[in-house]
Amino acid sequence: MNPLLDLRNVRHAYGRQLVVNNLSLTLHKGEIGCLLGPSGCGKTTVLRCIAGFEAISAGEIMLKGVTVSRENFCLPPEQRHIGMVFQDYALFPHLTVAANIGFGLHRMPKTGREARIAEMLSTVGLTEASKKYPHELSGGQQQRVALARALAPQPDLLLLDEPFSNLDVSLRARLSLEVRDILKSQNATAILVTHDQDEAFAIADAIGVMYQGEIQQWDTAYNLYHRPANQFVANFIGQGVFLPGKMIDAQHVEIELGVLVGTVAHECTPGCCLLCSPGSSVKVLIRPDDIVHDDASPLRAVVLQKSFRGADILYTLRLPGGAMALSLVPSHHNHAIGEKIGIKLEVDHVVAFSQPG
Repeated sequence: MNPLLDLRNVRHAYGRQLVVNNLSLTLHKGEIGCLLGPSGCGKTTVLRCIAGFEAISAGEIMLKGVTVSRENFCLPPEQRHIGMVFQDYALFPHLTVAANIGFGLHRMPKTGREARIAEMLSTVGLTEASKKYPHELSGGQQQRVALARALAPQPDLLLLDEPFSNLDVSLRARLSLEVRDILKSQNATAILVTHDQDEAFAIADAIGVMYQGEIQQWDTAYNLYHRPANQFVANFIGQGVFLPGKMIDAQHVEIELGVLVGTVAHECTPGCCLLCSPGSSVKVLIRPDDIVHDDASPLRAVVLQKSFRGADILYTLRLPGGAMALSLVPSHHNHAIGEKIGIKLEVDHVVAFSQPG
């Protein structure tokens, strides 16, 4: 099946400043993708190129098998059948909720238009608010109106530009799940731009981690966390530290806490490079969930910092060799700073990167 959205080696620059470089991705009908990365990495520019607000200098953008952007050609945004949800929602303050949702349906017969508005009001849970104005709604309700307005004309593709950035953290988390449910109920194809990992993980089927205008890894949230393609992805996704290690063989790597056994991921996959041959030095990624609190363990670490998170406490530990590590521990294990606690390793995914020299 051909992808609904296909970006092939897309390049974009502002003058001499290269913003997007050799970027490729695909989305199929009904899939939700996400461009995730720090400020200035080029993710919003990619969205603007897909929408047709920015021309590309090389490569190709295709929608439903038709080229909409290439060098010296850019199909106007209004001809792309793309919906967009902006960061500030951009609702019309003088129109009711129903009128906002129906704004893009002016070419439909009145009966069909009213039916579609009613359907979208029900989908986003705002039937009772149909006659209200935007200023009478909460931030979360405004966000759902903007989503309903974008989905109402049944666009081929929906673009969401940091749609939750104006909301508080708890509301953002809840609405992320709601938005995914709404998109899936409409079988919508969408691509989201965000710097927030929790949003990306909650909404997207596939996530592209961006850095300096390039996608470092396009993958599921699970693989980004447990099988990062490079050190940037490993550092950017989740939390963790790198501990020095030494390769024993293709399935074993030794760190100061013991020998890790498993499929060693990415740069040190067997046969990938000489730097990861037996005896070579590597950097091993250790996540907070890899170090487990165990009072009975003879291996001890000193508590340097603690961050209470309700059900868990994130401890910063000093290991016997002096290195720092993180450990996520159930909060009924409440230890004091400076206290020594027992720890043990439970590492299911071994992620190591070459350490020349």
